[in-house]
Amino acid sequence: MGGGEIKLIRTKYNTIHHRTPTSIYCSSAMLNRLFPGRLRILWVLLVFYISVNGLVRIGLGVYNGESSPLMPWRLIPALLIGLGFDIGTAFFFLAPLGLLVLAWPNGSGKILRIVLLALLLPLCGIIVFVGFSEFTFWNEFAARFNFIAVEYLIYTNEVIGNIRESYNMPLLLSGVVVVTLGLWWCLVRALRQHWSGSLSRKHRAIAILVLLALPVLTVYTLDERFKEFSSDAQANELAGNGYYDFWHAFWSNEIDYERYYRVIPRQTAVGRLTRKLIGQRPTVTLSQQPFDHDIIGTGAPKRLNVVLISVESFSAEFMTAFGNKQGLTPNMDRLAKEGLLFTQIYATGTRTVRGLEALALSVPPTPGHSIVKRPNNDQLLTVGEIFNEKGYESLYLYGGYGYFDNMNTFFSGNGYTVLDRTALKAEDIHFENIWGVADEDLFTLALRQLDQRNAVAKPFFAHIMTTSNHRPFTYPEGRIDIPSKSGRDGGVKYTDWAIGNFIERAKTKPWFDNTLFVIVADHTHTGRGKQELPLKNYHIPLVFYAPAHVKPAQIATIASQIDVAPTILGLLNFSYKSKFFGHDILRDGPAHQRALMANYQTVGLYESGRVVELKPKGRVRIVEADSGREAPKDELSKNLVEEAISYYQLSSEAYRQGNLRKPATTVRP
Repeated sequence: MGGGEIKLIRTKYNTIHHRTPTSIYCSSAMLNRLFPGRLRILWVLLVFYISVNGLVRIGLGVYNGESSPLMPWRLIPALLIGLGFDIGTAFFFLAPLGLLVLAWPNGSGKILRIVLLALLLPLCGIIVFVGFSEFTFWNEFAARFNFIAVEYLIYTNEVIGNIRESYNMPLLLSGVVVVTLGLWWCLVRALRQHWSGSLSRKHRAIAILVLLALPVLTVYTLDERFKEFSSDAQANELAGNGYYDFWHAFWSNEIDYERYYRVIPRQTAVGRLTRKLIGQRPTVTLSQQPFDHDIIGTGAPKRLNVVLISVESFSAEFMTAFGNKQGLTPNMDRLAKEGLLFTQIYATGTRTVRGLEALALSVPPTPGHSIVKRPNNDQLLTVGEIFNEKGYESLYLYGGYGYFDNMNTFFSGNGYTVLDRTALKAEDIHFENIWGVADEDLFTLALRQLDQRNAVAKPFFAHIMTTSNHRPFTYPEGRIDIPSKSGRDGGVKYTDWAIGNFIERAKTKPWFDNTLFVIVADHTHTGRGKQELPLKNYHIPLVFYAPAHVKPAQIATIASQIDVAPTILGLLNFSYKSKFFGHDILRDGPAHQRALMANYQTVGLYESGRVVELKPKGRVRIVEADSGREAPKDELSKNLVEEAISYYQLSSEAYRQGNLRKPATTVRP
C-alpha cells in the first residue's frame, strides 16, 4: 500500500472518528449561543424535566389498560401537545434556579455546584413524588390532576389515610427514594461539565429578562383547549401536564356559567324548560321561573316513612340484573326483583357530593363545585325540607366524619338532623377505616335512630350515605367469601351484604310495613371512557322497595338522579311547592326521557341517543351516545343543544340569585 493511500485512509479515519460533523457542530454552536457559559445548566435541567414528564405520559398510557390512546395517530399528537405543556411548566421551575445561576459570581463554580446539587435533590424528590401521585390519581379518576386534586388538599387526613390503607407505603416510599436518588445521580453526571463557565454582564441582563418573561408568556399562551385534539377523552388527558392541570383547576374550579359557557336568550330557555317541567303537571300558580311551581298530588297522601340509601360507587354493572355474572350482589338483585327496579338511571357526576346535591336539591350539576360545597348553600328547598313541612323529621346519617366535603354544614343548614361517626360509641363499631365505620355499623346507628322516632310516633325521612365500597375496600372478616382488602369486588359484595342485613333487621321493626326503602348509587366506580361523558360510567341502579305498597316491576324510562326526589314525593301523592328541575319518573318521565350529567368542567344532556357536551369558552359538541362519533348538525341536535343550555343556564342563575331558597309556605296535603 502506497503512502498516498495510507494518507487517504488516515484522513477518512480522522474525519469519521475525530472530527465533529458539520450538523453537530452547528447545533452545538447554536446551543452555546442560546445557553452560553454555565447557562448550559438550565438546558440540561429543561431536557431532564421534559424527559421525565414524557415518560410519565407514556407510562399513564400503558397503565390505562386500553389500547385506544396508544394508537400512533393519537399517541404522537398527545406527546407533541404534551411537550408544549411540559416546556411551558418547566419555565416556572427554571426561573428561580436560573436567577440563582445568573446572580452567582464568576470564579466560584465549586460552591455553586454544592448549592445547586443540594437544591436539585429535593426538586427531584418532588418530581418523582408527583409522578407517583399521578399514577394513583389516574387509577382512581382516569384523569390528570383536576379540581378534585385541589379539593383533596383540604382533606389531607382522609386522603393520606386512604393512601396509607390502600397501598404498601414502605414499598411506595422506598420506590420514590430510589428513583429520586437515581435521577439526581444522572443529573450530577450530566451537569459536571457546566459548573465553572463564566457570564458577561450582557448575557446576565438578557438572560434575566428572558427568565422573567417566559413564565408570563406561558400564562398567556398555554390553553386547556390545546389538549382536546381528538374524540378520545383518555388520549386528550394524556396530552396534559399534571402541574399545569393542577394550577388551572386551582384557579378555575369556581365557574360562572353565563361567563364561560354558551347561553341563549333567557326567554328561549324559560320557554323550553316550561314545556319540560310545567307542561307535565296541572299547577296552581306559576312564577316567572319554570322550576318554581306547585305540584298537586293525584290522590290521598301516603304518609310512609322513607329510608333513602345512597350507596358509595355502586355501578349498575355490578348487579346480575344488568348482566354481571360474578354474583356480587345477591341482596340487591333480590330487592330489585321484589321491588321497583329503574333500569336506565344515570348519575349526575363522578363524586359523592354531586350525588348528594342531585338527591337533595334535584338540580342539574352546574359547572365547578357541587352546591354542597359552595357558600350561601343554606335554607334551600331540599327534599328534606319538604318532608319537614309534612310533619316528618329529616335525618342525614353518614359513617364518616361529616366535616368531609362540607356535608354536616350543608345538611344541617337545610333541614336535616345530622348524625355521623361521632354518634357511635366505641362498642358500637365492629370495624372502621379512614373513610368511616363499616356499613353494618352505620345501619345499626340508623336502626336505633329510626326506632327512637317511631317510639314517639314521628314519621321520618332518613338519608343514609354508605362508605365501605371505597378504596381501601376493607371490612369485617367473616361476612362474605372475599377477604378484606382484596379489591373492588370485595367492597361491592360486602356493601351488598350490609344492605341485605339491614333490610332483614328492619323487617323485625314495627315501622317496616309503613316504610319505603329507596336504594340508589351516589355515582359509579369509574371515570374511564373514550368519550367525555360516556353513558356506561354514569349508569347506576335505583330500587324502590316496600312490599306492602310497591308492586314488583321494571321501569325502563331514561332518567337522572335529579328525578329521584320528585319520584319519591309523587309515589306518596304529596302536594308541595317545587323548585326542582327533576320530574316524577313514573308519571312524567315517559314523555320526557333525558339524563343530565357532568365530568369536572364538561356538563351535558343525554337524550334521543345523543349526548350534548357543554364546555368552557362557549364550546359545544354533540356526539352519538353509543359510538362517540360526531352527531349530524340537524334539527334534533339544535333542539337538544338549546334544551341542555336551558337546564344549566337557568339552574346556575337560580342558585346565584337565591331563587332555590325554600319558600315561606309549602302546599300541604
